[in-house]
Amino acid sequence: MEDLPEALVAEILKKITKTSDLNSLSLVSKQLYKMEGNHRGAIRVGSGLCTATKALKSLCARFPNLWKVEIDYSGWIPRHGKQLNNKGLFVFSSHCSSLIDLTLSFCSYIDDSGLRCLAYCKTLVSLRLKSTPEITSIGLFSVAVGCTSLSALHLIDCEKIHSVEWLEYLGRNGSLEELVVTKCKGIKHHDLLKFGSGWMKLQKFEFQGNGGIYGLCQGDIVYDSSYDAHSKNIYDFCCESLMDLRLAHMKTWPEVGLRAVLGKCKALEKLRLHYVHALNDNDLIALSRSCSNLKSISLWLNLQRYSSDVRYCETRTSFTDNSLYSLALNCRMLQTVDFRFTGCASDWPSEIGFTQNGFLVLIQSCPIRVLVLNTANFFDDEGMKALSSSPYLETLELMMCEAVTDVGMRFIAHTPCLSNLTLRLCHEVTDVGVAELVHAHKLETLVIDCCSKVSLQAAQGVTKLVHYSRNISDAFMTVGLKDC
Repeated sequence: MEDLPEALVAEILKKITKTSDLNSLSLVSKQLYKMEGNHRGAIRVGSGLCTATKALKSLCARFPNLWKVEIDYSGWIPRHGKQLNNKGLFVFSSHCSSLIDLTLSFCSYIDDSGLRCLAYCKTLVSLRLKSTPEITSIGLFSVAVGCTSLSALHLIDCEKIHSVEWLEYLGRNGSLEELVVTKCKGIKHHDLLKFGSGWMKLQKFEFQGNGGIYGLCQGDIVYDSSYDAHSKNIYDFCCESLMDLRLAHMKTWPEVGLRAVLGKCKALEKLRLHYVHALNDNDLIALSRSCSNLKSISLWLNLQRYSSDVRYCETRTSFTDNSLYSLALNCRMLQTVDFRFTGCASDWPSEIGFTQNGFLVLIQSCPIRVLVLNTANFFDDEGMKALSSSPYLETLELMMCEAVTDVGMRFIAHTPCLSNLTLRLCHEVTDVGVAELVHAHKLETLVIDCCSKVSLQAAQGVTKLVHYSRNISDAFMTVGLKDC
């Protein structure tokens, strides 16, 4: 192999993706050792990293063209040795001249002075900070000022980041296209509006608060019909480049905050609203009228109290069929739908604001390819019958859909393009219903998870690849072609 031209060897190295294979290849000869080191672009290190300055310099010399570095101390305990500290981070930042992408996870010994070293990384494009307890807004501001090429910033569970001067600076002078803020308790969702003109460049945005999935509290009532966030002009900003939006575990009332983003993002293709408190139909209607390019929607909803006056109050999920009708009318490119309903009882269908009729209007109006329904107590065998005529549906996942029975399995088996089916905790489906799936000739994978009336024997003959578990505590059993 040493006789091969260097350019050809380089192409071979690009095809090898496993780190263990690259390490083994580098032991074959000195030439391959050097070439592999020169062509290694990404490295992930953690508890086994020797933090001595000399060792770190040797590591950087071994891989002089690193552009992506991930330092991950998840699961670290003191007996694993020393963690990388500020001095070690300075070695990385000063010796990796091609560094573009850096991730620091669970790095407890790196603080603001270490983060300031990154200001010298003029090529840094992406920075991810996860569970870095000593980093504050001061260090983040240094990065905002120094890393002028920064386009992606992820902050996950960073407890000491409070003020948002760094955000205001990036909004005015930066070039962020991707911003993720997750479980940073010092940053409130309305603080993110201080990003100002930076919203114009943003293509991906995620915010997740610290709240749980059960947002319903005694006396916590949203006055639904009289409250329209989009009738107010208190937030004058534009986010027409935004394509991917996720809002999760946050309360929007009485402060409007990030709900104002809905309806302002005309290029949006992917929307995820996960346990956002106090949204209403007005929000989704405003969004659907603006976002004709929407391709994916994920709504994870819990119970909330809605009232139009002080004399009447209903407990239900955030949206009603009015939202579904608006999506069906305006978002004709929708391909992926994920609806999950938490805390809704199967014998109280009114707790879910959607009905089966409204849901089917959406499904029949859009080219849905992927559909996930979790605890959808409105969905039954008649819904399965309607789905069976869907010309585009490829993937269907049902979890705790207790009104779906063997009859529904007989219908869904005839869906033209269905190739992936998942049933989880669907206790009204039995071996008889699973046997009907033999007629689904295009089915490639079948997942049966904790469906108490379905046996492994019944699942085995359905398709080439079956994942089966009887109980939640069981590991998945994979049944290959030979077993079927």
